[in-house]
Amino acid sequence: MEMKDFYSSDTVAWCHGCGNFGMQTALKAALVKLGKKPQELLLVSGIGQAAKMPHYINTNFFNGLHGRALPAAAAAKIANRELTVIVTTGDGDCYGEGGNHFVHNIRRNTDITVIVHDNQIYGLTKGQASPTSEPGMKTKIQPGGVILAPFPPLETALALGCGFVARGYAAETEHLAELILAGIRHKGFSLIDVFQPCHSFNKLNTFEWYGKRVYKVGPAHDVSNKGAAMTLASERERLPIGVIYNSAKPSYEELSGLDAMPPLVDSNINNIDISSALNDFR
Repeated sequence: MEMKDFYSSDTVAWCHGCGNFGMQTALKAALVKLGKKPQELLLVSGIGQAAKMPHYINTNFFNGLHGRALPAAAAAKIANRELTVIVTTGDGDCYGEGGNHFVHNIRRNTDITVIVHDNQIYGLTKGQASPTSEPGMKTKIQPGGVILAPFPPLETALALGCGFVARGYAAETEHLAELILAGIRHKGFSLIDVFQPCHSFNKLNTFEWYGKRVYKVGPAHDVSNKGAAMTLASERERLPIGVIYNSAKPSYEELSGLDAMPPLVDSNINNIDISSALNDFR
């Protein structure tokens, strides 16, 4: 596969200079290295600037409701485990409106990869504070500054038992592509939270701001050590990017026995007698 195989003719509606462009490049590069054809992939999104990503990459895609990307992605993977299912979502879409699905899909450990465009702001709806906004950030809705502590996605994922937790940065496209590839290859739920500057509405967390704080996790970090992973994830002054935690655990498909059965998508659903099931509800 080549980058051109994933080219989409849809007009891109992101602002000039948006961090989403770097993420698009990284995702395409990861898909090229993965070696699967566009028809073997499914991109799922909800609502937001991040949710536009599937329109700009030539694959199967499902664009759903705000905060509801994860259940659709999980259902698609359960029905057709041959699909590589990737969710592209924003910090508001995933951690705010979709917070309940975020929690319980980590518990289920469905084999999907979730890439969060974490710009620490609501971009599509013009600049309200999001769950990950910094305290003190002033917006039109929070003129006195954000007063709540930000939602900690990496620590939350680790606490819930997520098997693959990583953080990327939109300006580090080659590094991010490798993180995405590693997340896809991990069997189970994979979270990749990506710092994605929004220069239109977030004047605090800029490329310059991140450039002074972001650093790559070194080879000395033991990705199988959950305690060390939690320590890295909780850093606030300096911001580590890379694989924070990677540990194998049974996926939902393995636990449920679906991996040992023919894919549901190949099942013959014609002339099925469901009367016995209906009788249970009478």
